[in-house]
Amino acid sequence: MSALLKRDPAQPWLVLKFGGTSVSSAANWRNIAQVVQTRIAEGFRPAIVHSALSGITDRLMALPGAAMQGTQETVLGQIELAHRSLAQGLGVEPNSQFEQFLAELRAMAGALAEHRSIDDGARARIMAMGELLATTIGAEFLNAQGIGTCWIDARAVLRADERLNATQSASLLSATCDFAPDEALQSDWRERGSVIITQGFIASNSAGETVLLGRGGSDTSAAYFAAKLRAARLEIWTDVPGMFSANPRAVPTARLLRELHYDEAQEIASNGAKVLHPRCVLPVRQYGIPLHVYATQAPGLEGTVITAHVADSAAHCAISSVSVCWINWFW
Repeated sequence: MSALLKRDPAQPWLVLKFGGTSVSSAANWRNIAQVVQTRIAEGFRPAIVHSALSGITDRLMALPGAAMQGTQETVLGQIELAHRSLAQGLGVEPNSQFEQFLAELRAMAGALAEHRSIDDGARARIMAMGELLATTIGAEFLNAQGIGTCWIDARAVLRADERLNATQSASLLSATCDFAPDEALQSDWRERGSVIITQGFIASNSAGETVLLGRGGSDTSAAYFAAKLRAARLEIWTDVPGMFSANPRAVPTARLLRELHYDEAQEIASNGAKVLHPRCVLPVRQYGIPLHVYATQAPGLEGTVITAHVADSAAHCAISSVSVCWINWFW
């Protein structure tokens, strides 16, 4: 890890985003550690953005209703068990920050049980807990592997745009953020001399309130961070080995699309593919940051690279012949 302790402004940033399935098992976390170590050896300065554990966002969505019926302890118990079980499988203890977030979640559920009502601000704070809880465990595991990490609250970095025509609900639950390159942020994070680990899906507004980037918004968070850091690359690590011309389970002739143009990736994402969130392409396209898609379970596979410089090929022609690319394929 000595390479990361160098405060070399020439050392390029690399943003790695890991989805919920990717961060929910010990086997995957071992792959994540290997990927991070490999990227460090290649000369990159990694910043990790990751999602809540698989299934936790759904449980958090169900928590307000359960609290209003007085059954919140069941849901809270499921959320706590999922995290403690993962920590045990990783051989780490949840830290004091984890315990603080868990206590905060319990307090919010208790308030809902008492008042029997919820607004969008409270809903956003509850939903944010999935990423906050999970990243504390991820940081502990990477530290235990000798990968020094610095845990960052994404709400202190990503600020929601003021959208004049947006409803209050959209502003709180489906926000967009400024992603202009931020030299002060780059310098601050470089001085920390560690791998940065932070959350997808969450940000804050000008009033300091927690806001969400919409369901599946962790991809967008990663793209925002990549743009602000002027990263050399953004890597999306998920449960599929890249982007395909069609669902390979349903279409035996489906092909892995090894190279795509930003516009093609945007079209695929906008037509319902699950690999990329539609909002994540704009920040990387605007600053010419290559976007790579890989499978966490099989880090050695080639994956898909998305840039502005893609030669025409038969693989790209496949996109125009498929109105909706069925990429919702689980490894």
